[in-house]
Amino acid sequence: MKFGHTLRTSLYPEWTYYYLAYDDLKGLLKNKTRLDWSEDNESFFVESLEKELEKVYNFQRVKLGEIHRRIEAEAREVEELCRKEDPHDDEFTASELELEHIIADVHDLAKFTRLNYTGFLKIIKKHDKVTGWMLKPMFMVRLNAKPFYKENYDALIVRISTLYDRVRTRGKERGGDSGAGGKQSAFVRNTTKYWVHPDNITELKLIILKHLPVLVFNPNKEFESQDSAITSIYYDNDDFDLYKGRIEKSEGAEALRMRWYGGMDSNTIFVERKTHREDWTGEKSVKARFPIKEKYLNAFLRGEYTTDELFAKMREQGKHSEKDISEMQQLAEEVQYTTLTKRLHPMMRTFYNRTAFQLPGDARVRISLDTELSLIREDNMGRQRSGDNWRRMDIGVDYPFKQLPDKDICRFPYAILEVKLQTHIGQEPPQWVVELVNSHLVESVPKFSKFIHGCATLLEDKVNLLPFWLPQMDIDIRKPRVKSFGLSRPVDTTNSSTASGHSTDDDQIRIAMGASGENQPLLLPSSESQEENNQRNSGGIMKQLSPAGIRNLFRKTKDLPPGRRPSMRATVLQGPPPVKTFFANERTFLAWLQFTLLLGGLAIGLLNFSDKMGRVSAGIFTVLAMGIMLYALYSFHDRADRVSKNETGEYSDKYAPAVLTLLMILAVGINFYLRLSFSDGVQWHN
Repeated sequence: MKFGHTLRTSLYPEWTYYYLAYDDLKGLLKNKTRLDWSEDNESFFVESLEKELEKVYNFQRVKLGEIHRRIEAEAREVEELCRKEDPHDDEFTASELELEHIIADVHDLAKFTRLNYTGFLKIIKKHDKVTGWMLKPMFMVRLNAKPFYKENYDALIVRISTLYDRVRTRGKERGGDSGAGGKQSAFVRNTTKYWVHPDNITELKLIILKHLPVLVFNPNKEFESQDSAITSIYYDNDDFDLYKGRIEKSEGAEALRMRWYGGMDSNTIFVERKTHREDWTGEKSVKARFPIKEKYLNAFLRGEYTTDELFAKMREQGKHSEKDISEMQQLAEEVQYTTLTKRLHPMMRTFYNRTAFQLPGDARVRISLDTELSLIREDNMGRQRSGDNWRRMDIGVDYPFKQLPDKDICRFPYAILEVKLQTHIGQEPPQWVVELVNSHLVESVPKFSKFIHGCATLLEDKVNLLPFWLPQMDIDIRKPRVKSFGLSRPVDTTNSSTASGHSTDDDQIRIAMGASGENQPLLLPSSESQEENNQRNSGGIMKQLSPAGIRNLFRKTKDLPPGRRPSMRATVLQGPPPVKTFFANERTFLAWLQFTLLLGGLAIGLLNFSDKMGRVSAGIFTVLAMGIMLYALYSFHDRADRVSKNETGEYSDKYAPAVLTLLMILAVGINFYLRLSFSDGVQWHN
């Protein structure tokens, strides 16, 4: 698809003028050749390009400043609301709606940035190809001087999440420890992994924060970009024993890593061991870890610093129970023994910025999104990297690590989404999570491993086994947008404007209450509890506002432009079918297929080891097996198509089992008849 068409169909209409005039710039190059292109043409093109850059940059800065001011204004209003003795619920709903508009603006601004940056790169590439004049080096300097595309929205998202969560809980403090996720020493979860294209990252974060707040480990500290950085050093030996065990999913296979959070000045390092357990063992894979001060780590890995010394101070402090300390000490002893006996050394570094979403102290649903994933060699094969130290020291958390040679680093092109669920037996995950992982925003990659991918790409000549997902790296994972899922603005009402094109509060209220003055309920998104999350089937839970609530709502939105005013109509969107429905269809198909394979095996046996009459029977059973197989395949695709379209109706197969039974009776009857006839003919002949 041509980028010009993509830009026209993807832009936010109210900001149309502020986007890059891609078609106009492209028109300057139309029907031009290298011989036609003059210095005057080049000067005019560069001048036009510079004006477009100035326009885009200024709009992005102004809009970003506006969003910051609106967030701070809303924060003050929410603070005042929470201090009231008995705040009205409608006031929180009005704040929630304003935050919905802010979220939509952040999403559209991030999309605005990506589209324009792509547009500049494409038009420069086309210019250089058509004219032969090399503009790219010079213009990249101009882009760096006005770096609208380098804006990081993480701090904004954390701020919005905090406000949204406070409004959602109606100002009540949540229980639990906000840093619980960073202090667990051993935990078991069901984890699924997905790739996320950069175009979908901001939208995905904004969707998730409506259901789960961003997990901030230190809520008393102002958020900084390096706070989200996570770095791990994976260990292995020259034979890649740990890599082989992990990629083969061997029972008891281990992964060993040293992890820290934040910058290079972090003093606490977590030594972590992941142990794989096969399903037949009845156990779950477990991750366990213990902390150690960075200054003791080298001595510990060499066996010079004992575990008794390591945990003596922890016992003195008394912050952990003796049971927890004993478990961590046993883990430390096993890690130290494995490191020494298997001759483990630094092999691969993973760096990424993580945004985690979780209710404080509640691990039932935890979602993390890792961006800017970088895989970096730590080994000393070929040249010294980490040396005798437990990690290399020539890099920190300075993504994109421009100082490293290409052979030392793999910058992963996608973000990694991990959905971690802890549910009771028979309990279904929240519906919104099911919709999210089945949406167009993510690509499922089961069992994806950062460590395995790093070794497979950077040390391909030293490993014999490669992961199954490598061929997917050459495929565009973006999917067509599903209208029933995603982030969108509240829909504008077209019949609520006055003759001047704007509407007053009273106009809006009369429309909401109906022409007759009778109170007709206004439906608006409301907050939702964890239990309601499990029951919801579509875009949001609807709540009825009182006439006083309607008046309060439009007091907050009276100054908004028409495109950002709340809708008088509530649209309930039907989400995608549950995954278990597709699995049930697959199980039915496999059951039919299993029967046809048994029938086919019987036919092959008769064909190879029987007489003439047996071969006739083999032909009958073969035809029957093929017919059933084709019918099962047709039924599978028919049901899958109906399920994907959310069609209602009868899905059970009333007649096929009866027909199959009759055909089997007929086939067996024919077999008996032929066998008896053949036997009688032989006896008569004798």
